[in-house]
Amino acid sequence: MADFVIEKEISGSKGRYVIRTDGEEAELTFSITTPTLIIADHTGVPDSFRGTGAGLALVTHLVQDARENGFKVMPLCPFVNAMRKRHPEWADVFSV
Repeated sequence: MADFVIEKEISGSKGRYVIRTDGEEAELTFSITTPTLIIADHTGVPDSFRGTGAGLALVTHLVQDARENGFKVMPLCPFVNAMRKRHPEWADVFSV
């Protein structure tokens, strides 16, 4: 997995983690339901990012952020849910 610069953007009750490269963006969007629970809504990775590990990097960053900031994640996004199932060591941050 490549080293990516991942930025967190929040606007009201919506937010996203984003990777920008060569004018394109990969993102994981979320909704803030309470200070201790967010819903991972969608992961979007353009074809130019395919095979780079960008999607996994976004979910890994989400998990680290949840641990550091004390919130749980409801994995509505199919990709986030699939990654949750592949990584049982992340069970502490998911609310399912």
